[in-house]
Amino acid sequence: MSSSPQRAATPTGTRRVVVGVSGSIAAYKAPFVVRLLRAAGHEVRVVPTEAALRFIGAPALAAVSGHPVDTGVFDDPAAVEHVAVGEWAELVLIAPASADLLARLAAGRADDLLTATVLTTTAPVVVAPAMHTQMWLNPATVENVATLRRRGVTVIEPDSGRLTGADSGVGRFPEPERVVAEALAVLGGDGAPRAGAPAALTDQDLAGRHVVVSAGGTREPLDPVRFLGNRSSGRLGTLIAAEAARHGARATLVAANVGSDVLALLPAGVEVVPVGTALELEAAVRTACADAAAVVMTAAVADFRPAVVSGTKIKKHGLDGDGAGHGGASGAAKGDARPAPIELVENPDVLAGLVTRPPRTDGGRTLVVGFAAETGDATGDVLAHGAAKARRKGADLLAVNAVGDGVGFGDVDSAVVVLDRDGAEVARAAGSKGHIAAGLVNLIAARLA
Repeated sequence: MSSSPQRAATPTGTRRVVVGVSGSIAAYKAPFVVRLLRAAGHEVRVVPTEAALRFIGAPALAAVSGHPVDTGVFDDPAAVEHVAVGEWAELVLIAPASADLLARLAAGRADDLLTATVLTTTAPVVVAPAMHTQMWLNPATVENVATLRRRGVTVIEPDSGRLTGADSGVGRFPEPERVVAEALAVLGGDGAPRAGAPAALTDQDLAGRHVVVSAGGTREPLDPVRFLGNRSSGRLGTLIAAEAARHGARATLVAANVGSDVLALLPAGVEVVPVGTALELEAAVRTACADAAAVVMTAAVADFRPAVVSGTKIKKHGLDGDGAGHGGASGAAKGDARPAPIELVENPDVLAGLVTRPPRTDGGRTLVVGFAAETGDATGDVLAHGAAKARRKGADLLAVNAVGDGVGFGDVDSAVVVLDRDGAEVARAAGSKGHIAAGLVNLIAARLA
């Protein structure tokens, strides 16, 4: 969105931000958002709804922002506040945004100062929804969010976690630091959208396309109890599938041991194919890709699996305590409680196989996008290992991301560098996993176009 010609210039790095607050229990967190913005040097005006003032008082919002607080278009009719505030704003951030407010914005309502301001402003609009899980996943809310995204509104994905009362699930208001970071990421140094940030969702630019995404981490069983696995939560892959669906694609998620809290991030209509092992994932992906325009391999697939899977639990001690309880495996002498060696065999390289043996059966071509989770070592950094893998795998695109303790796994900020099959950099994305998912899907849509 372009800047209004009536705006005066502001100092570099300083922005005029309107913080909208709607009637959600999370409204008590709005002052923290305002404080963070002001601490970063930005000027803030707060525009609450009447419902928001049932959760937090106008004096508190006025105190943290340093500006008077109004809610209605008739509080000062002569000032035509909704126009004045809309033209003043360089960014509108609604935090929290309730289900009711999302519905009113999607309908184009202008029945209070906040919704009227959104209709008049030419500044970027960012909303941070907060509501109960069932409300967030309701088809009406899903459609309202999709409508807003099509119009260029940035929607920050809510967190999963404890809600009001004893309930837990997706819909929790994100930490204020994340909300502020993602909102400011929409702006560049001159108030225009930041280069490299995800573009606004176009109107169903993946309609008629089938996009397959793998997510999670495979588990290779040792016995009925134990397995070899990894720490992948499947969150990024799930968000990519959700974003593809919002672009109009028919999306299939091949989910390797992905928790129900993460799967709750999916909008209605996304097909979920649950798998456990690397062999199961390979079969499911190849089947799903028979007519796929694109496949995105975010799943962490085990490189090896046990050569033999014990039919019974491998014991440390037998019934007589002699230590010979290792499922009959050799190498465990009587009285020796040390585990027998586990022989491993190599799993198929699912990503490379999609390149060398294309699975599409209708004569079309599938855009193959891989992921490389790297740590770096004495022989090279994360990007060096990623570039080598890009050349080795031959995928059309390879997203390289650093992982480790507290980095990359779960609901944490991340960063990826997208390489082509020659190892040359194509794009970068950083921030929340929702932000990265949006950027990657935009890139995929552009490639398919």
